[in-house]
Formats: sequence, C-alpha cells, structure tokens
Amino acid sequence: MSKYIIVTTFCDKEEMANKIVLTLLEKKLVAGSQVSNVHSKYWWDNDLEECNEYKLEFKTKEKLFTEIKDEIKKIHEYEVAEISYNEIDNANQEFLSWIDKNTK
Repeated sequence: MSKYIIVTTFCDKEEMANKIVLTLLEKKLVAGSQVSNVHSKYWWDNDLEECNEYKLEFKTKEKLFTEIKDEIKKIHEYEVAEISYNEIDNANQEFLSWIDKNTK
C-alpha cells in the first residue's frame, strides 16, 4: 500500500509558483495543490532576511517524491530551496483514493 504525503516548497514569485504547480499537475505527479501567501524570516549569508513568499503544498504519494523534488529543482530559482514532505496520517479512504486516481 502506498504512503501518502504533502510536499511543501516556497518561492517568492507568483509566476514561479504557478509554473511549479502546473508542471507537477500536468505530469500527474500530484493530485492537487494549495498556494498560500506567507511572510518569512530566515538567516541567509549571516544576515537576517525577511520577505513575502508563496507556500506551495501538494497532495501525492511518497513513491513520487524523488521525481517531484527533481522537477521542482529544475524549475526553482532559489539557490537552496526547501523541498520537504510530511506523511498524511489517518486520512479518509475517499481522499486517498482521489490521490491514487489523479497521480501516476
């Protein structure tokens, strides 16, 4: 049985967010996504930075993570992009079946 995950990444341009989302959807690597506006603060090159970013979350299967990560890296403009996932626990079967139906 597949494990199901939510993949997360961030970017600072709406066009980039849309390109990542559409690429992953068109390749059937993810079943769906959410894009949220967030305000980030972080260390970069020994300086405290802050900016507005887009948080991208994707519903998918764990076995597709490496391919998703590779696709995001091809598109992403950040030198160091966060590409991580959390496992989906205790989800209803209809939701998991939807992920199966809409990913390769």
